[in-house]
Amino acid sequence: MSPFSIAILAIGMSVDALIASIGQGAGAARPSWGQALKTGAVFGFVETLTPLLGWLMGVAASQYVQHIDHWIAFVLLGGVGGRMALHAFQRDAAVPAAPAGRSPMTLVATAIGTSIDAMAVGVSLAFLEVNIVVIALAIGAATTLMSTGGVLAGRFLGARFGRYAEIVGGLALIGLGVSILHEHLTA
Repeated sequence: MSPFSIAILAIGMSVDALIASIGQGAGAARPSWGQALKTGAVFGFVETLTPLLGWLMGVAASQYVQHIDHWIAFVLLGGVGGRMALHAFQRDAAVPAAPAGRSPMTLVATAIGTSIDAMAVGVSLAFLEVNIVVIALAIGAATTLMSTGGVLAGRFLGARFGRYAEIVGGLALIGLGVSILHEHLTA
């Protein structure tokens, strides 16, 4: 795989995490650089591991992963997105988002949900002669940068649009889950 192809793949695999991190930043009262870096690091770490895990599974038994990956992504993204949107609807528009809505488990679940497609790509890469470590590191680095930037961008969206930006972020996650499910069920 050429460096250009790896870069395109890395950016493509990171878009889901970017969308989710914008929603995370929009839902927070005023996320700090530390929170943005933490979110980026978690998303990047998970996004680095999932293609490696997918590659290992692809080597072992690709047909099993391909049959359930879309359902896992749908459930995780739909659940996290639904919770995010519901939380935004339930709170008063004048009150900033509660930090409890940004638990470490929610962050990890979101990171996993947005990384399922990278696992599926890892499965497919198992059948090609590629350096999976280089590809996984490129995907993780792109995701870290894009997610950190997404939280900070969401911060400004949240300051201007409050809970509406959080609702849009939640609905985007649900839409992403539905899109992944639709793509796999109609293919």
